[in-house]
Amino acid sequence: MVKRLFVLPLVIVALSFIFKSIDEKPTVVVVLKDLDSEYWRIVEAGLRKGFEDFDIEGEIIAPTNLSFLEQVDMLERVLIEKPDILIISPMYPNYSIPTLERFIEREIPVFLLDTDHQWENKTTYIGTDNDALGRRAGALLGSQLQPGNEVALIGVDLYSPVASERMQGATLSLEDAGIEIVAKKVNVYSEPLKIKEEIEKIIETHPKVKGIIATNDTLSLIAFEVMEAYGLNMPIIGTDGTNDMIELIEEGELPGTVAQNPYDMGYLSVETVKKVINGENVDKHIDSGVDIIIKGNAKQRLEFQKRMLK
Repeated sequence: MVKRLFVLPLVIVALSFIFKSIDEKPTVVVVLKDLDSEYWRIVEAGLRKGFEDFDIEGEIIAPTNLSFLEQVDMLERVLIEKPDILIISPMYPNYSIPTLERFIEREIPVFLLDTDHQWENKTTYIGTDNDALGRRAGALLGSQLQPGNEVALIGVDLYSPVASERMQGATLSLEDAGIEIVAKKVNVYSEPLKIKEEIEKIIETHPKVKGIIATNDTLSLIAFEVMEAYGLNMPIIGTDGTNDMIELIEEGELPGTVAQNPYDMGYLSVETVKKVINGENVDKHIDSGVDIIIKGNAKQRLEFQKRMLK
């Protein structure tokens, strides 16, 4: 009896797709965190290519100014529209789940994109394994340093697991390499001037710091500006693979960085939608992978991303 109760919602979802008009495309609404930044525009490019390739009617929306409350309001409006599938990158997953549960009640599958949560009713998560990304970032920084060197990890997010998972992975790799972590701070949602001041305080408090890992590229670039102002030359490892970061690598200013694959993230999401529509089973976690960007491959990556942003 337990197994029958578990399978029944999946059967209902599958039948809802079967009985759609044969001429009617499946409808998908994607709610992102942002559509102004470079990273999310590349995600958008991957989504739109997926809509085209898999014949999906898709809509992509996002709040302005990274407003969590606006994102929740958007979910309420999308719920009224009742699309076939919702894809969302939740800004604060813990606070979004009650609203997402209402989609499940209306038999609308929910995909999490970019930001995961241990929510049992999600259909799948498509994005980066952030602990693994952090481990690779730590290993990359460790390869530039010597055992006993001091480093700082910056980018604390009290509301989302992404930054903490990256820090956790980086910490393990750095400890394995014998690198000492002397600072873990800087709120990712602070104003740029405040972030700069906090990084300056780290450098002044810990003058022996030899490297930095940041949980996003905005922080990485601010850290680079601070290092230049202080006349310091040290490896700074970011995570998003934004064009400004890649250009610094191509110019030889930084040795490398760990990059997410935002285009693949978007495309894989729509490819997975198609599989669900066709009644196929999908994994609960679909890893969009990470790349190590160094001078040898930076130019190729940069050219690709610039094409996606046109």
